Amino acid sequence: MEIHPYYNADIHGPYARFELGDFTLEDGGTLRNAHLAYHTLGTLNASKDNVILVPTWFSGTSRIMIDVYTGEGRALDPARHFIIFVNQIGNGLSSSPHNTPSPFDGPNFPRVRIGDDVRAQHRLVTEHFGISRLALVVGGSMGAQQTYEWAVRYPDMVARAAPIAGTAANTPHDVIFAQTLMDTITCDPLWAGGDYPDSHAVRAGLRRHARLWAVMGFSTEMFRKARWRELGFSSLDDFLVGFLDAYFLPMDPNDLLCMAWKWQRADVARHTGGNLAAALERIRAKVFVMPIDEDMFFPVRDCAAEQALIPGSELRPIHSEFGHLGLFGLEPSYFEQIDRHLGELLALPA
Repeated sequence: MEIHPYYNADIHGPYARFELGDFTLEDGGTLRNAHLAYHTLGTLNASKDNVILVPTWFSGTSRIMIDVYTGEGRALDPARHFIIFVNQIGNGLSSSPHNTPSPFDGPNFPRVRIGDDVRAQHRLVTEHFGISRLALVVGGSMGAQQTYEWAVRYPDMVARAAPIAGTAANTPHDVIFAQTLMDTITCDPLWAGGDYPDSHAVRAGLRRHARLWAVMGFSTEMFRKARWRELGFSSLDDFLVGFLDAYFLPMDPNDLLCMAWKWQRADVARHTGGNLAAALERIRAKVFVMPIDEDMFFPVRDCAAEQALIPGSELRPIHSEFGHLGLFGLEPSYFEQIDRHLGELLALPA
């Protein structure tokens, strides 16, 4: 088992582990000695009704979510809430291809679905913390997929939900895009079927993967206006290398593939025999659906079509010319909009 330097505590901070034991998966197979990595901020109150759950997005970790979405006086304020930031399976901190012992490591890591993430998180919340109701579940992108899964799978447990820049059922467009992301990695000449000697051997594939994120992760307006200059980069090449390559190249390729496979297959309609409307009608939470208006993965119209199927929900678009990767909070106005909408959602009676 490779000890991957990217996932050490110096980068992501110390985190707690919840041991799942041998965890049976929805598509068959078992994660042996599985675990979830998580962070918490704030204090759980006596009635245990101040809990917010924040799952991670593709490639993201709980450290990123903490840095971007929490703070004193913000909607997600540890002074008022007990916030659980949980890493999805396959993200490199929770059980993942690179940190699982042989023979189930690397390309032999079993297939994991969004539903497996949420079932594991449910055990963390109920068994470890003794929590029976969540004041809010909120996540972006693949975190939004997990948010929808929570609201549909456990409707009596979720009081409020805020899926940001993501859909309840993955679209054909996103299935194709996720496949191209996977193909850029597996087409690397040193891929070796996933049994590469170390993650740096697949550097060319990871760089192509990063370039695809440049094409689709940001909006055309961001590039037209050269808004990467606001982030401190001196040229387009400086931005591509200093932001995207710097972010993706240190990651483990098999971990990224594990998450992309999940992303492709996210669909809450699995609970209702393929009927998306019936699945979304199960939701009892107060829901704000929060697409990003310049997002090329999850455009507003796709999110609005699902929102219309959720009883009592509201569509709350976020404006960001940075597109999908506006999720990283690359402009002050993003924080202001997120905090306003989440603050209003949290103020609604449960």
